[in-house]
Amino acid sequence: MKYICTVCGFEYDEEVGYPEAGIAPVTKWEEVPEDFECPLCSVGKELFEASEEGEQ
Repeated sequence: MKYICTVCGFEYDEEVGYPEAGIAPVTKWEEVPEDFECPLCSVGKELFEASEEGEQ
């Protein structure tokens, strides 16, 4: 599943994770820390939405 920042379009892909922030590959969105911020525009996790094209 992929999650998209509704402000800037940054994509979080659960398969890839976000190693730069210590989030390992295959980390589910629900397991990403609540204080996660978009690395491009710094908004919070609550402004991300599931991507329909990321659904399997």
